[in-house]
Amino acid sequence: MTSAAEMPASSGSTFTSNLIDTDKDTHQSDPVNQANGVYVTVHGHFYQPPRENPYLDAIERQPGAAPFHDWNERIHSECYRPNAFARVLNDRGEVVGIVNNYEYFSFNIGPTLMSWLERHDMEVYQRIIEADTKSCQRLQGHGNAIAQVYNHIIMPLANERDKYTQIRWGKEDFRSRFGRDPAGIWLAEAGVDYATLEALVTEGIRFIILAPSQAKRCRLLPTPDHSQPEWHEVGGSQIDPTRPYRCYLKPTLSNSSSPLSTINEGNGSDDDSRPYIDIFFYDGPISRDMGFSDVVYNSHHFAGRIGSAVRGDHRPAQLISVATDGETFGHHKKGTEKTLAYAFINEFPQHGWTVTNFAHYLSLNPPTWEVELKSVTAWSCAHGVDRWQDDCGCGGEGGVWHQKWRRPLRDALNWLRDQLIEVYEECGKQLFNDPWQARDEYIQVLRDRSTDNVSRFLSCHQTHKLTAAEQVDALRLLEMQRHALLMFTSCGWFFEEISRPEGTQILRYAARALELAGDVAGVQLEKGFLKHLGLAPSNVESFQHGAEIYRQLVLTAQIGFKQVAAHYAITSLFSNYQPAETRNFISRENATSQNPQPYQKRVYCYTANELDYQLQRMGSLTLVVGHLKMVSEITWESEHLVFAVLHLGGWDFHCCIQQFMGRRDYTQLKEKLFEALQQASAAHSILVMTQLFGEEAFSLQNLFTEERHRIMRLISQETLTRLDQLYTQAYRENYGVLMAFHRDGLEVPQELQVAAEIALGYRCMMTLRSLEQDITEPQLCWNHIVELEAIATEAKHLRCRLNVPEAKQMLEQLIARSLWQLLHDANGSFHADIQLFERFIDVGYQLNVGISLERSQELYFSCLHSQIMPLCLTSVANEEDSNQCNQLLKLGQKLAVDVSMILSKLQ
Repeated sequence: MTSAAEMPASSGSTFTSNLIDTDKDTHQSDPVNQANGVYVTVHGHFYQPPRENPYLDAIERQPGAAPFHDWNERIHSECYRPNAFARVLNDRGEVVGIVNNYEYFSFNIGPTLMSWLERHDMEVYQRIIEADTKSCQRLQGHGNAIAQVYNHIIMPLANERDKYTQIRWGKEDFRSRFGRDPAGIWLAEAGVDYATLEALVTEGIRFIILAPSQAKRCRLLPTPDHSQPEWHEVGGSQIDPTRPYRCYLKPTLSNSSSPLSTINEGNGSDDDSRPYIDIFFYDGPISRDMGFSDVVYNSHHFAGRIGSAVRGDHRPAQLISVATDGETFGHHKKGTEKTLAYAFINEFPQHGWTVTNFAHYLSLNPPTWEVELKSVTAWSCAHGVDRWQDDCGCGGEGGVWHQKWRRPLRDALNWLRDQLIEVYEECGKQLFNDPWQARDEYIQVLRDRSTDNVSRFLSCHQTHKLTAAEQVDALRLLEMQRHALLMFTSCGWFFEEISRPEGTQILRYAARALELAGDVAGVQLEKGFLKHLGLAPSNVESFQHGAEIYRQLVLTAQIGFKQVAAHYAITSLFSNYQPAETRNFISRENATSQNPQPYQKRVYCYTANELDYQLQRMGSLTLVVGHLKMVSEITWESEHLVFAVLHLGGWDFHCCIQQFMGRRDYTQLKEKLFEALQQASAAHSILVMTQLFGEEAFSLQNLFTEERHRIMRLISQETLTRLDQLYTQAYRENYGVLMAFHRDGLEVPQELQVAAEIALGYRCMMTLRSLEQDITEPQLCWNHIVELEAIATEAKHLRCRLNVPEAKQMLEQLIARSLWQLLHDANGSFHADIQLFERFIDVGYQLNVGISLERSQELYFSCLHSQIMPLCLTSVANEEDSNQCNQLLKLGQKLAVDVSMILSKLQ
């Protein structure tokens, strides 16, 4: 049986030639210009909930995602990147092709996830954009990507303005990335009602994708032969999913007097100008199998399952469409991105099926049937949309926990939303020409927070030239509304308990919205909000209800300027942007003529402008005093703060923060602090700090997680190095004893075995760091590789497992860097460079640290057709080129890339 990604051995070079360049359109025979045949669409809904700390605009470390930093990073490694570089393997496990699955998927990627990809892996982000462009070229201008309502709120439960903002933000985010307007849009959880359809039609959306269970009845569209076709009841998921349907708005909605509704009735047919939207219903049984059976582990089986849905009634065209969470392919089901790659480029075409997307199919086959929907539905709840507002049982995982908290949580957030509307309208009308239009267009700022762009935005919407304070209030109001939308993210209700991370996250957004409302309007809404939350019972005894969850998990995580300043102050002792020793007794305030620009450092979404910084050491004590101007990049609010940090050595820090009260007071404060330090008494220094700053103090524990961990590692490094050296000494002194135990098959004393593993791991890391530094010096590289080989041999003989996680990443980067230099920066020593590169790979495997050659395979494969193959095809008459070609092809074999077709042509 062929594995999911393997080609059958019998397909040989024919298949290889079909795959030799997957970046080109290899399916010229696709009937993309014909309105007949079988078409297949696999839709992936790619989405991650927003996980950013509302105060830092960054995701903090999530231990549950280990060994990755957070769940976005983990799922990216398992799904988003593998689908951008999906392998197709032959029966020897060699790479035959690397397919960008997004080029064949129909897909939507949530804006919050796309923003994360743009920040953290530009290569994959660009592959996704390019995939849409290539699908447009292949399918008559119809791209694979569709939009998504912005932050995954349940649209039927949203008020009218929120519906429109979600659609408008989703459209603009899509347009700014893909360079075109979206034809379709994905509704969170496929949640829909007719009010949502009206908003979609108003905003020019042409189609949506729903589950078959959401249809109520359908009939043929009126034609000269069918003046009044009969309705067919399909409420039990009986609707035929192989065709598109036209859904007309209800008359009561399409004639709506809503100020937001500006439906263009010209989108109807010639004989029926009623506004409508087209709907595709995915194949329910196959889609369920994709998520809950093993059908997607084998491309042949997957194609067979798709084929079982093809109707044999001789209709001219039909669409087999399936839809599921995109994370199914690689994250939930490991390696299945390979299944899709092989199915897209081989299995489906072999059956004569055209891989398409919904927009392309709609252009060839407009609906001939009409559909009516059930009143309020979603794809993951059998009770309409109660999963996001009631104790309906969905999401309970069959356990004993209730979801009685859902309704009170929804009510609390609805109450807060309505209170915030009053604040926004009352304060916003003084600053914005049209506050709600400003909110709808605020997506332009979310995509680009540069000072120039924000200034342009404010100038466009302001009622008058805003002062600096008014600009801050304007941005606070808009951020308040942004968080009021984020707090309705569907994930908060999806599972069985309100205190889960998803529920806590939406409450953090609510807390930030409350805080911003208080900053702008002075309103105190928190007490009323907590009263509502108190009615949401938790399943966890220690929390009791939502109000207590808010107090324990939300309020304790709030961050202000003081916390950010304390973070800056403590980390400045360990910062490499400007060594503290070079800043002793330098006052930036008093040196403005020589240094007009203060030192700046970005602390998450804040800018720290260092106006003064003075450091002095006395024995084991270090004291730093400084003056900062902290500026929020989000709201432009700023504060001048004074800090003092006393480092007592090791883990002990005492940091105090207060408002800057003027240069005279600041100078006096510095004098008193440094005078106290002269006594070399930690107790006396802390006493003086308390007298000057008050009781509030910050320590290492108050630092943001990332930097706290970095400093903990730095502080520990000296101790760890000393321990490594001690273990190394113990290992060397007892090497003979260790070997004797192993030789005689005796159990090695744990102390000696641990000493060997630590000593060899330490030696391995030291050698790798030296190799990184000397990577451009071939002779030194050889020496380091020989040393790594010796380490690997010792570890094998002593049955040691090298527990050095950093070694894997370092080796992978070194191998990829060496390959790039080999392919793009030849320096005349080609033969030696290839030998060196091959030894790199060998020693990586010998060290047994789990290296992956995927990045190197991708680099080699991209050059195989653009550089290596042309060289080989023209090298026959040139012995030197021929020799180089053979070496490059051997290199491909070393990387487990199939180069057999090229080799056969050279023989």
